[in-house]
Amino acid sequence: MPKHLFKKLAPHPDVIRNNRFLRPLAAYIHSPWLWHFNRHNVANALAIGLFCMWLPIPTQSVVAAMLAILLRANLPLSVLAVFITNPITMPPMFYFAYRLGCALLSVDPALNHLGMSFEAIWNTLTHSWKPLLLGCLILSMISSLTAYFSVHLFWRLHIIQRIKERKTRHQLRKSKKQQNTQTQLKTINKNTRVA
Repeated sequence: MPKHLFKKLAPHPDVIRNNRFLRPLAAYIHSPWLWHFNRHNVANALAIGLFCMWLPIPTQSVVAAMLAILLRANLPLSVLAVFITNPITMPPMFYFAYRLGCALLSVDPALNHLGMSFEAIWNTLTHSWKPLLLGCLILSMISSLTAYFSVHLFWRLHIIQRIKERKTRHQLRKSKKQQNTQTQLKTINKNTRVA
């Protein structure tokens, strides 16, 4: 994975450390592990972020930040990954999670006939929280595991590609050097024959 892309997207650690709202967390966010971009930190951060994006609570990014600190993952990337869910994407995502939970629990979806009165909404919420949580849990596990293993796979493939390119460049330099050496030997042989 290109480290430079992640480094461009992430805020500089000094900006976050000097933020007056984050000073109470200074003891936790000064760890260098929270800012490194290596395969393990990035994989853990994306897994945490994609797990937390399926949480049906308004403080997903706070949970992602706490998990990143606890599990020593890349902090900015884990919080950034949560923002896949936003006011536009959240309703279809959670509706899909709800429908998945209903299918797994063999429950009739109650959101098809949602009334507009407070009593109807409360009744729907009291019956729909189990399928919603089950669907969110399953989708969060699938998303986070897919992200974790995909980052490891793509990072490894990127490293293998770079090693092959380096090997090819080395072989080209070596063959050029051999050609130059042979050319110099031919020139020396010609000069010794002439003299």
